[in-house]
Amino acid sequence: MLLNYTYRIKPDQQQTQLLDEWLETLRVSYNYALRELKDWMASRKCPIDRCSLESEYIMSANYPFPSYHQQQNNLPKAKQEFPRLKSVPSQVLQTNIRRLHDAWDFFRQRGYGFPRFKKVGQVKSLLFPQFKTNPITGWQIQLPKLGKVEINLHRPVPDGFIVKQVRVVKKAMGWFVVITLYSDIEIPKPFPHGHAIGVDVGLLCYLATSDGFVEPGRKFFKTEHRRLKVLQRRLAKKQKRSKNYDQARRKVEKQHNHIAFKRKDYQFKLAHKLCAMADTIFVEDIDFRTMAKGFLGKHTIDAGFGQFRSILKFVGNKRGVFVGEVDHRGTSQTCPNCRITVKKELSDRIHYCPECHYEVDRDVAAAQEICNRGIETYPGTLEKQEIGSQVEVSGVMCLDNWRRGAMPNCEVGKPTM
Repeated sequence: MLLNYTYRIKPDQQQTQLLDEWLETLRVSYNYALRELKDWMASRKCPIDRCSLESEYIMSANYPFPSYHQQQNNLPKAKQEFPRLKSVPSQVLQTNIRRLHDAWDFFRQRGYGFPRFKKVGQVKSLLFPQFKTNPITGWQIQLPKLGKVEINLHRPVPDGFIVKQVRVVKKAMGWFVVITLYSDIEIPKPFPHGHAIGVDVGLLCYLATSDGFVEPGRKFFKTEHRRLKVLQRRLAKKQKRSKNYDQARRKVEKQHNHIAFKRKDYQFKLAHKLCAMADTIFVEDIDFRTMAKGFLGKHTIDAGFGQFRSILKFVGNKRGVFVGEVDHRGTSQTCPNCRITVKKELSDRIHYCPECHYEVDRDVAAAQEICNRGIETYPGTLEKQEIGSQVEVSGVMCLDNWRRGAMPNCEVGKPTM
């Protein structure tokens, strides 16, 4: 089992300067390795019977492909030629090359997203991949070639876990470490059980559940945009690469970090609230990157629905609540009571079924349909009386939801309160 704990560290002035030098060295080595990779491909993409219109760096035919192991084995020779590399721990340099080739492998799998050169300040993290002993001693953490660094250990390391690796991250708010903890303990994953609810997310209201709970919409970027706008205007007036420009840039970065921290804190609290409501939660399997390309893309990105779904799964796994995904197609266009299609526009905020006369808020109806699909997707794991409970809480008889398919319209009638 692996756990990631994030702590804030407070390196002194000398350690901060050393970390900044390491990050810049890693950036240069990353770009050098990427340049070698691109030169090897450019020297072999030109046909043998004609020359390229642009100048290309020619490599010999027997020069091997600069793979991860090839570039990693060249690091000792590079340290002799560039003594600057000796100041960085060797394993940190190796993981930096590993990062490049992970991006290269990812590009080959999906066909786009070729690795790019890193500009000054774009490399903001470094990884210490392994430790022989526990580096955390009291309120300090021991890092290779850096020494003991003060750490805010706001929560202790659980018993039975060892420190697997440590990643140091630089943010505008300060320095952080992401500690990966490992244990042989295998915790069983939660299964569908108990009370089940469906969750539908949106922009007008952040989410609605099948039980009728509605969380008001939160716009984190919009509420903080006025301050960000002022800081960006000040930044635009500064001379680039000057000290004043760098100070103004850090203030803009701090404001972005502040917005991101507020959003993440809110989503964690909301995830815990949902896990306290039910034992099983069903969400849509929608790709929110597609929603972000529409005319409401800015608000969709601000809401961070994809991040919230990941947080909800993490919190649910931690608290023993099952979180499953269901098909998202047509959830807002289906009546959760009689399961027929009821077309609605975006401006229609009330669901009214002309067939069974079921009326409820549009988002709540979509959440109830999500719950129905979740129970159908995971059959035999929930009690049968849980199936109709999502419509029952809104005043509809639960049996109508499942008997309607075998009953004529004249015998069903309007749902009673």
